Amino acid sequence: MKKYKIKLHMLTVYAIIFLFGIGCTKDFDKMNIPPGVLSVENLDAGLLGQAFAAAQYRGIMGDGSDMQQAQNLFSDLYVQYFATSVPWFNSDQYLHMGDWAGYAWRAFYANAAPQLHFVEKYTAENSMPVENALTKIWKVMMYHRMTDQWGPIIYAEFGNAQTSVAYDSQESIYADFFKLLDEATTVLSENAGANGFGSNDLLYAGSVDKWLVFANSLRLRLALRIVYADPDRAKQEAEKAVAAGVMQAVSDNANVLTTDLSRHPHEKISAWGEYRMSATMESFLKGYEDPRLPVYFSQAVANLGYKGLRNGVEIDDRTGINDDYSTIGPKFLSVSQGGSNPDIKVMGAAEVYFLRAEGALRGWNMGGSAESLYNEGIRQSLLAETSASENEILNYINSNNVPATVQDKWNTPAVTDIRVKYQPAADFEKQLEQIITQKWIAIFPDGWEAWSELRRTGYPARYPIIRSLDPEVPVTAIIKRIPFVPMEYQNNAAAVQVAISLLGEGKDGRLVKLWWDAKP
Repeated sequence: MKKYKIKLHMLTVYAIIFLFGIGCTKDFDKMNIPPGVLSVENLDAGLLGQAFAAAQYRGIMGDGSDMQQAQNLFSDLYVQYFATSVPWFNSDQYLHMGDWAGYAWRAFYANAAPQLHFVEKYTAENSMPVENALTKIWKVMMYHRMTDQWGPIIYAEFGNAQTSVAYDSQESIYADFFKLLDEATTVLSENAGANGFGSNDLLYAGSVDKWLVFANSLRLRLALRIVYADPDRAKQEAEKAVAAGVMQAVSDNANVLTTDLSRHPHEKISAWGEYRMSATMESFLKGYEDPRLPVYFSQAVANLGYKGLRNGVEIDDRTGINDDYSTIGPKFLSVSQGGSNPDIKVMGAAEVYFLRAEGALRGWNMGGSAESLYNEGIRQSLLAETSASENEILNYINSNNVPATVQDKWNTPAVTDIRVKYQPAADFEKQLEQIITQKWIAIFPDGWEAWSELRRTGYPARYPIIRSLDPEVPVTAIIKRIPFVPMEYQNNAAAVQVAISLLGEGKDGRLVKLWWDAKP
């Protein structure tokens, strides 16, 4: 099997050297390639599929350590899926931890990005159009998460073998996302029934037809993301996606396959006992009598009930409390604790129906009314997550239940009065709140995506955190972005300063809005 490493190999290896912040050294392989990660230096055509699989798993922070420092200690808390239940983490009190964010940045650019870069170049230069198309779609998937976290990021110039790597504006990155999706879907449409990467594809085992539906659905997600920044483009891309065919059933869902070697991140970090269900989740799920409650969370050891913790509680209130609050649901627990190591949720039909519901609410052609699409979104989520019967699903959809009060030392009231049953006569914002609230429940535990939707729309309702340790960030704030990481300030300073100028306020702050975060 021929080796493929001449020009591409050096581009990618230099990028890894740069991102680790060291010079070239004969010990590079020993010092900079984490155990279990394919080295780009050793990649060849025979490892192409494995490189793509690695980019899929690491590109969404599938490894537990990656996910904890990229998501669980940041966005999972910001959207109040979870609250920190131990005294040694203060990000739940809005104290920013730049080194944790730096770990996440490095995990992406030193692991996932080089793998995908190799596959994208190889498939383009060796006449593998189907595989190249799948790679482009996954590039959009994993890079949109990164730009939605930071705003400007290293994108077009990744792997340029220079000592300084430029950042791209979020607006230009999103424009390229739609271009890549156009290119990929054109190729896949011309190759219906074909297969790319086979069993090395962790989403659909290489099915072109499934990938085409996923690409259209991803286009729809990104279209709604930019609705307040570029409403005309948003409508155009959303209607284009729906017309081309998006996810309609659980069988269309995109989930990254887990194995004994590539486990669900919560299967690893849940055993550490550092987070519990948030009080916000308790208020919604208990009040709604939601069938997903026993799936998403486990009963608290101390009281054999479901109990959530307020976010941002004082350190003294986070000592020895784990048994009093609900940890994540049984299937997500470590296998040694009875968990099942489920596949990693990437995108599903439930989310797509909620996206279509919002589009219909805005007057777009989404193939149904906002109410009917909202109801189907709930139905698809319950089908995917529970064993609820059709009658039980209908009862939930038609319920007038509202969130519950939380019995705790803070006398916490219900988080909001938003009900389950769709209110077609309500004003636009009330209907939007209903749609986003149910989407927030449906996409659990993807706090990364939920945080983007919270920033974009302001929903769902959340409780103020108990205390903020950042004097510039009030307890009621929605964190808007992650600041650029320390290693980039040290090793790529000129590019970082240009990136800061691309932000709307020209400063590297957590309350600085991203380009698409433009709701009046």
